[in-house]
Amino acid sequence: MWQLKHYYQVLAFMFAIEEINRNPNLLPNISLGFHVYNAYHNDERALESSLMWLSGQGQTIPNYSCERQRKSVVVIGGATSEMTFSMGTLLDYGRFDPLISDPLQFPSVYQMAPSDTSLPLGMVRLMLHFKWTWVGLVVSDDSRDEKFLRDLQEEMARNDVCVAFIEKISTSYSLNAKLYQTFIFRIFRSTANVLVIYGDTNSLLSLMFTKNPYVLVRRVWITTSHWDVAKKPGYIYFDNFHGALIFSDQTSRIPEFKHFLKTVNPARYPEDIFLKNFWNSGFGCVYKHGKEGEGICSLNASLDTIQLSYLDITMSDQSYTVYTAVYAVAWALHEMFLVRSEMESNVDRNNRIVSLHKNIQFNTNAGKLVVLDKKRKSLANYDILNYVTFTNDTEVLIKIFSYVGSFCKEIDANFVRMTVSKAFGYFLVQPPQSRCSKVCGPGFQKKAQEGRPFCCFNCDPCPERHISNQTDADQCVKCPEDQYPNHQRNQCLPKMVTFLDYEEPLGMALASIAVCLSLLTALVLWVFVRYKNTPIVRANNRDLSYILLISLFFCFLCSLLFIGHPTAAHCLLRQTTFGVMFTVAVSTILAKTIIVILAFRATRPGSRSRKWMGSRAPISVVLFCTLIQGMLCGVWLLLSPPFPEADTHSDHEHIILGCNEGSLIAFYFVLSYMGVLALASFAVAFFVRNLPDTFNEAKYITFSMLVFCSVWVSFLPTYQSTKGKMMAAVEIFSILSSSTGLLACIFIPKCYVILLQPHRNIKKSLKDNKC
Repeated sequence: MWQLKHYYQVLAFMFAIEEINRNPNLLPNISLGFHVYNAYHNDERALESSLMWLSGQGQTIPNYSCERQRKSVVVIGGATSEMTFSMGTLLDYGRFDPLISDPLQFPSVYQMAPSDTSLPLGMVRLMLHFKWTWVGLVVSDDSRDEKFLRDLQEEMARNDVCVAFIEKISTSYSLNAKLYQTFIFRIFRSTANVLVIYGDTNSLLSLMFTKNPYVLVRRVWITTSHWDVAKKPGYIYFDNFHGALIFSDQTSRIPEFKHFLKTVNPARYPEDIFLKNFWNSGFGCVYKHGKEGEGICSLNASLDTIQLSYLDITMSDQSYTVYTAVYAVAWALHEMFLVRSEMESNVDRNNRIVSLHKNIQFNTNAGKLVVLDKKRKSLANYDILNYVTFTNDTEVLIKIFSYVGSFCKEIDANFVRMTVSKAFGYFLVQPPQSRCSKVCGPGFQKKAQEGRPFCCFNCDPCPERHISNQTDADQCVKCPEDQYPNHQRNQCLPKMVTFLDYEEPLGMALASIAVCLSLLTALVLWVFVRYKNTPIVRANNRDLSYILLISLFFCFLCSLLFIGHPTAAHCLLRQTTFGVMFTVAVSTILAKTIIVILAFRATRPGSRSRKWMGSRAPISVVLFCTLIQGMLCGVWLLLSPPFPEADTHSDHEHIILGCNEGSLIAFYFVLSYMGVLALASFAVAFFVRNLPDTFNEAKYITFSMLVFCSVWVSFLPTYQSTKGKMMAAVEIFSILSSSTGLLACIFIPKCYVILLQPHRNIKKSLKDNKC
């Protein structure tokens, strides 16, 4: 199969020979000659050419040579490893392949090309640069490409790039229509927009597209310069490879090579039959010696006028390796002729180079140092080229990246980005995406799809209190305790500190109500002190009324301890103060109900209840009940006292400052004790509510305790279901409402009589009108 770019390797070979022959310092008095054989990219034809070289131009006879002169000492060939295998031990220099590095199996093979073991890493770095994580692989079905496939898959797995599919294509020329259709169907069906193709230059893939030249596959192909995507006149199918990214070995320009091309023509090299074919293909005309005319090539034409992309770029890849190989042979011979004694040990009786015990190094005319040492194979550095085709049947290769093949360097140091718009022709300005799943934006996390590669996933929203601020997050991150996620869950925002403050409307309202009610209580106390000698005040145990009013005054004021910035003092005092003051109030009411019973019984003749009617007995009841509550509060403060706490969980967007009760058991013990006293007061007052009204305030006590118990029974479930600063508001409301119920039900009717109906506040009136 005739390909234009392959002949540039022959031209580089010829140029190196002429350059060496003109150099007086290299192989002086010795001229190098050469033979050129066509390998045909076919095992049988490659072996045939090898035998022709061994046997001469006549009949090919193994192990027999008809040539007595013009014998070659070195073969430079094997552009592919398959050719090297075919020609076996006949080659001395060739393309790098780790499979032919065995010195026992191939003792005479020296590989001039740098090692391409960094190629899989370079390709994966390119994928990561463009964030391509879903890539199809197309390779030739041979031993060398199997190793490349394994290395590439391992590198992709290490960098979280998934293989969409693997297609192996045969290097034979026979084409199975069913296999071809299957291959095309897999490409069309795959969601991968990026395909890596690696293998034999004459692989079946190019032949497959020629069967259906109008089938266009819009994909980004990643390949090497050894894989031929050259445009063929008359075929539009190579538009499929528009935008392909090609890894090409970094080389130096061959000095004076362009000038040499200007001098090359069939007239100068009449024995070169390949040059005539090249000339005809390059200029699209027929060369006839000594003639010019319609359809006949001009004698003045030169190769540098041919508009081919390989003239300046691909030539500097494989052709440069050939150029370097010729110089390596020349320097090896030069060293042998300098040291005659070593020449005898280095050349066998057939004058074939066997080995070089010395390590040879030299600088080419391009200024590149070449070291011939099998133990020091250099890693390849690559230029990454973009293959672009145009509607006028022309093409160009644009260098867009440079890659230094080192496993230690990161992509940012290895790649130099040019313009993306030049790199991808048919695609948009932005590079095409190649992913199994859509991008998970901020606020989402990846969830693997069962039974599929890890690159295939669903995007799940971040759970509560978690965020992700990057795309394709594997897992959402929990916000710190003092922050909360925003609505999109892509950012943590600082929580605002909040508490029941005096400056906010609710705190201001509750504080105002508490102060007003405490002032009202103080006013009622003043009225009772002012009219302490009136019958209505004296009839209901004046001292107990004073104690009850004072306790209610402090009950209203203790609610202020629940408002404002919580401190250690606030937390220690507010529940204990509330518990003790309410215990005083409730125990005072209990004492009042007991006095009502004793007063009724004392009216009976011979009753012993008279001795309990003094002021000491009721106060003793109050002191005893309060002492028990004080002991409970003391144990609470001693064992597990309340303390300030920042609640970061109750409110989504706020940090609530409050008081931790320390021990909920102790807290509910205090409430339960008040509840027992309240129920006892309610029960006693209820049973004596129908006694004569002259001495009886049991009806008011019954109703007040009914209000009190109702408030605190409803308080418990409400308090448990409320979070944050509203818990303090609920407790304040319960304190104010229950205290107001006691004040209103017990004292307001008496104040009404004292202030508005003083005529009823006399003994006679109390007896006659039954206050």
